[in-house]
Amino acid sequence: MKSLDTLVRLKRFQVDEKRRHFTQIQTMIADFDRMARDLDREIEAEEQRSGITDTQHFAYSTYARAAATRRDNLRRSADELKQQLDEASAQLEGALDDLKKVEALNERERGLDAPVEIPVRAGRAARLAFGA
Repeated sequence: MKSLDTLVRLKRFQVDEKRRHFTQIQTMIADFDRMARDLDREIEAEEQRSGITDTQHFAYSTYARAAATRRDNLRRSADELKQQLDEASAQLEGALDDLKKVEALNERERGLDAPVEIPVRAGRAARLAFGA
């Protein structure tokens, strides 16, 4: 019984860890997307300020070019994180399935170990027990 309780706690811990990892990846993706949108706005503002929107033009803003490179890197990283998110989701589902199985086994075991109460009817059995 104790080993099953320990196993249930271990599986719950694993589920919590997988859930934290999944949430962390989601947060990173959201942060990267937000930073990429901010860089898009900065690039647009810089292009309007300089009046040059052609990235191949010799006088194109160095800041806009660097910001575009950073934005592209962020988007690439977010795409890679989305693949990791799919893997983390599958791992979380697997951990949840394992937890459900262990909890069901634990409940089944507890059900077998629990004392069985037999209800006493108030009829003849009760009269016999009390000497009536």
